[in-house]
Amino acid sequence: MASRIDAVPNRRAIIDRRVLADDIAALESDGPKLRAEAVALLKAALDKGRAEIADRLMQNPSRGLEAASGQAFLIDQIVRLAFDFTTKRLYPVSNPTAGERIALLAVGGYGRGEMAPYSDVDIAFLTPWKQTGWVEQVIESMLYTLWDLGLKVGHSSRSLDETVRMAKSDLTVRTALLEGRFIWGDRALNDEGVARFRREVVEGTDRAFVAAKLEERNERHRRMGDSRYVVEPNVKEGKGGLRDLHTLFWIGKYVHRVDSVEDLVDAGLLTPDELHQFQRAENFLWAVRCHLHMIAGRAEERLTFDYQREIAERMHYANRTGKSAVERFMQYYFLQAKTVGDLTGLFLAHLDEQFASRGSRFTLAAIPRRPRKLNGFRLVRGRLALPSDDFLQQDAVRLIEMFALADKHGLELHPAAIRAARRDARLIDAKVRRDPRANALFLDVLTSPRDPESVLRWMNEAGVFGRFVPDFGRVVAQTQFDMYHHYTVDEHTIRAIGLLATIERGGLKAEHPIATSIVRQIVSRRVLYLAVLLHDIAKGRGGDHSVLGAEIALQLCPRLGLTAAETETVSWLVRYHLLMSATAFKRDLSDFKTILDFAEVVQSPERLKLLLLLTIVDIRAVGPGVWNSWKRQLLAELFEGAEEVLRLGHKQTGRKERVEAKQQALAERLGWSKPDFQRYAKRLPEPYWVAEPLDVLEENARHVAESGDKQLAIAASVYPERGATLVTVYAADHPGLFYRIAGGIHLAGGSIIDARIHTTRDGMALDNFLVQDPYGQPFDESGRLERLKAAVEDALANRSRLTERLVAKPLPRPRADAFPIAANVLIDNRASNRFTVIEVNARDRAALLYALAYGLFQSKVTIHSAHIATYGERAVDTFYVTDLLGAKIIAPARLKALEKRLLEAAEGQSPVRAAA
Repeated sequence: MASRIDAVPNRRAIIDRRVLADDIAALESDGPKLRAEAVALLKAALDKGRAEIADRLMQNPSRGLEAASGQAFLIDQIVRLAFDFTTKRLYPVSNPTAGERIALLAVGGYGRGEMAPYSDVDIAFLTPWKQTGWVEQVIESMLYTLWDLGLKVGHSSRSLDETVRMAKSDLTVRTALLEGRFIWGDRALNDEGVARFRREVVEGTDRAFVAAKLEERNERHRRMGDSRYVVEPNVKEGKGGLRDLHTLFWIGKYVHRVDSVEDLVDAGLLTPDELHQFQRAENFLWAVRCHLHMIAGRAEERLTFDYQREIAERMHYANRTGKSAVERFMQYYFLQAKTVGDLTGLFLAHLDEQFASRGSRFTLAAIPRRPRKLNGFRLVRGRLALPSDDFLQQDAVRLIEMFALADKHGLELHPAAIRAARRDARLIDAKVRRDPRANALFLDVLTSPRDPESVLRWMNEAGVFGRFVPDFGRVVAQTQFDMYHHYTVDEHTIRAIGLLATIERGGLKAEHPIATSIVRQIVSRRVLYLAVLLHDIAKGRGGDHSVLGAEIALQLCPRLGLTAAETETVSWLVRYHLLMSATAFKRDLSDFKTILDFAEVVQSPERLKLLLLLTIVDIRAVGPGVWNSWKRQLLAELFEGAEEVLRLGHKQTGRKERVEAKQQALAERLGWSKPDFQRYAKRLPEPYWVAEPLDVLEENARHVAESGDKQLAIAASVYPERGATLVTVYAADHPGLFYRIAGGIHLAGGSIIDARIHTTRDGMALDNFLVQDPYGQPFDESGRLERLKAAVEDALANRSRLTERLVAKPLPRPRADAFPIAANVLIDNRASNRFTVIEVNARDRAALLYALAYGLFQSKVTIHSAHIATYGERAVDTFYVTDLLGAKIIAPARLKALEKRLLEAAEGQSPVRAAA
C-alpha cells in the first residue's frame, strides 16, 4: 500500500529517481548501445539501493517492515524509470491512439508494498482492448530490461475484459488483483480497472471468496506440516507465518473493502490491542524473512537450523543460563507465530459471526443438544459465551471453568469469550492457583476421556494454561536446537497428552497392543497424565531437566490434589522418563544384567506400566517418522523381560532351560532329523541361543544349511516385525570382519540399527544386522536387496576401495554441521557381567560406524553386539566387547588407549585414514 512506502525514511538515499532520470536522458547513444548504457545505470542504482537497505537492516535488525517497504520503493522507481525509458526513448509515440495506453500495476506482495530482497517482481500490464503493435513492443522491451537487471519478474498482460474474466474464474488472479497498486502509466485506465473489478468481480462473492481462501490456507498448512511449532518453519507459507497474516488482510479487504490493516479495527475484526499484536508479529516476521534472503543470497523462505544461528546473531540475541541465543530467538519466533494463530482464530470466528447475520454459520458445526447446567455461562448459537464482558473478572476461577465446561459438553468457544480470556488471563494469580475448585477443574480437563489435546491447546493459545501452571508458561514456544525434536516443548507436550488419550480410547490398538491393554489396568490415570504434562517442563533451565522436573512435580502435584503416594510416583516418572528408551535402544536386551539393572530402578510392575506408556507417547510426539516398528519391538521386549523379573523376582527361567526351550522350538520349526539338528546346535555357543529370537534362529539355520561348505554366504530379507531388513553374513571368521561389513552396507545406502556378532565353535562367523534405508524403511525390493548383498560381498573380498569410497560418500543430513557436538566415549564395566560396554556419542556423519568399528579392530577387541541409535544430528553407538581371549577389558592403560582411539574415530580423524 502506498502509505507504507511513503513512510520509508530518507528514501532518496535508497534511490533518487529524478537524478537517475536525468542521467538516462543525457545518454546520447542509440540502438542497442543506448539500451545497454541505460541498463548499466539502472543496475548500478539497484545494487546501491539494495546495499543501503541491507545496511539499514543490519543497523536496526528488527525493522522488517521498513526493509520490506524500502525494497518495494526501490523496485517502484526502477520499474518507472524502465517504463519511461522504453516509452520515451526506445518506442516514442507523439500522438497515441485510444488503444495505445498502458497502466502498469504492482500485484501480490509487491502490490502491498512489501518485498524481501529476492522476492519476485509481480507486475501486470493493463490495456483498454486488444494489444496494438506498439503495446506489444513496449511490454517485450521493458521485460527484457528488467530481466537484464537480474530481477525475477512475474508478469501478465491483459485487456480490461480479459482481466475481469480471469479474475472471476481464477482465485489466484483475483487475490493478486485484490492487492493491485498503480505504479505508472495511464492512471485513468487503472481507475477504470479498479472500478470494474469491484463491481463485476467482488460484489456479491464475499462468502465464496472467504470459503476458498480458508480451504487454500488449510491445504497450505497440511503441505507445510500442520503445526505452527515445527522447528524449521517456513516464514512465508508455514502455519503462523506471513501468508496467514496476508490471508486475514485479503479477507478483510474483500469483505469490508478496507485499504489497510488499520482499517480492520473500524470493521470490528480486530481490537486496537490486537492490531498492535498483528503489526508487531508482521514486523518481526518480515525482519526474519529479509535477513534470510540476504544470508542465502536468494529467495529462501525456510528457516533451517543453519540459518537460525546466523539470524539470531544478526538480531542481537545473546546466550542466557540454560538457553542459547538461537533458542531464545526461536522461542520469540514461535511466540509471534502463536500470536498470528490466535489472531487468525479470533478473526475468522468474528467473521463467522458477521456472516451469520446474513444466514447460517459457514465454518463451524452446530451442536446436537443443549446442555442444561452452564453455571452462568451462556450458549450463543451453539458456542459457549459469557453473559457479560466482566463475567470472568468477577471470579477468575471461571477462566478455568470455561474450558472445563467446553470439554465436558463438547462445545466450541465464542470468539468474544476467547478474546476476554486472553485479556483477563493476567487475573490468574497465586490465590487462583491455590483454589481447590480451580485445580479440580484443571485436572478434569487434563485427564478428560474426551479430547484433552484440543481443549488444552485452546487454553494455551488464550494464555490461561501458562498463567495457571507458570512452569508450563516458561516452555511455551521454547525450541530445542537440534534435528531430533520437530516441535516446541509446549506443542510436544500437548501432542503427547493427545496421544495418550487416543491410546486410552483404543484408537491406536493395532500399533500399540500392549499399551492399549495395560492402560486400562493402571491404578491412577491422573498420575499418568500429570507425568506426561510434566516430563519436559524443566527444559531450558540449565541442568538435567529430568531432575529439575521431578522437583517441580513434588511442588505442583499436591496443589492439584494428588496424594503423597501419587505425587511420589509422578516425580519418579518425570525423573526417569528417559530410562526405558535409553535402555531399549542403547543396551543389549539379551544380556540379562541389562534387564536386572532396569528392573532394579523401576521396582514395581505399576511403575513399569506407567513408564512404558509415558515412553511411547513421548517418542511419538517428537515428530513424524520418529516412531517405528523397530522401537516398538525393543520396548516390548524390555517391558516383557522386566515384567517377568518384577513379577517373579529372580526365579525366572534359568539360562540353560531357556536355551533348551529355544532349541526344541527351533527343531520343531525346521523339521530336520534329530542327528542333523544336534550337529548344528552343538556348533553354536550358548550366548547365540539367548540373544536371537526364534524367527531369526530359523532364518539363520536355513541359511547355514543352504550355504553348505561355502566360506562366504550372504542373505538379505525383509523383517517386517522390526521394520528393517535382516542381513545375515556367514563367513570364515577373521579380524576386521565387522568393520568391512559395516562399510559395505553403508556404501549400499543402508543404515545399521542393530548388530549381533556370533562365532561358531568351528571358526565360522554368523553375524546378523538389522538395516534400514536413509528414510528409516526396510530395503524391500529384490533389486535393492541384491545390491545390498553385492556391496557386502565386494567389501569382504576387497574388490572395492572401501575407505576412499566411504569418505567420498556424502552424509544425507549435511545440516548436522550447524550443531556443535563434542564427541564423547563412555566405557562401562558394570553394565554387563560378561562384556565391557562402550558408548560413543558423536555427530552423525558418513561412515561413522565403519570408523568406530575399525578403531575397535585396531585396538584388538572382539565386538559381540552393536546397538545404533540416532537422535537427529546425534548418533549414539553402543558396543559390547571383550579382549581377544573373551574377557572384559580392565587394564587402565588399555582402557585409556581405547578411549583415545575411539574419540579420534568419532571426530573423523585417524582410523579411516589409516584404513585407506
